[in-house]
Formats: sequence, C-alpha cells, structure tokens
Amino acid sequence: MLSIHLDPDIELRLDRLAELTGRSKVSVVQEAIREYLQDLEDVNIADERLKNPGPTYSSEEVKRELDL
Repeated sequence: MLSIHLDPDIELRLDRLAELTGRSKVSVVQEAIREYLQDLEDVNIADERLKNPGPTYSSEEVKRELDL
C-alpha cells in the first residue's frame, strides 16, 4: 500500500481528469504510474544497448542471410 500527498494543482488536475473520463482517481494514477514506469524501463534498455551495441549488418548481409 502506498500513500502520497499531491500538490494542490496536481490534485485539481487529477480530479478534473477523473471526472472528465468517468474513472476513479486511483485508476488514473495507476495508469499514469504504469506508463511512466514502462517509459523509464524503455529508456534504461535503450541506454544499455547504446553502451553495449550488438553486431551490425549491412543490408546486403541481411538480404543474403534471409535469402531475399
């Protein structure tokens, strides 16, 4: 269980969005956190791949490998 305190302006925006979409505030917050975490995980994966790139292949090598 997690309890957070929001700045009044953020809470007002959350209230409005929940009302506008007909969803609960909890539902909106959970989705926002889920998407934010996914974005952070994607950034971390991209950073790792930039630090440790795998092999690269020319288009000719790919065509040859795939018999295209």
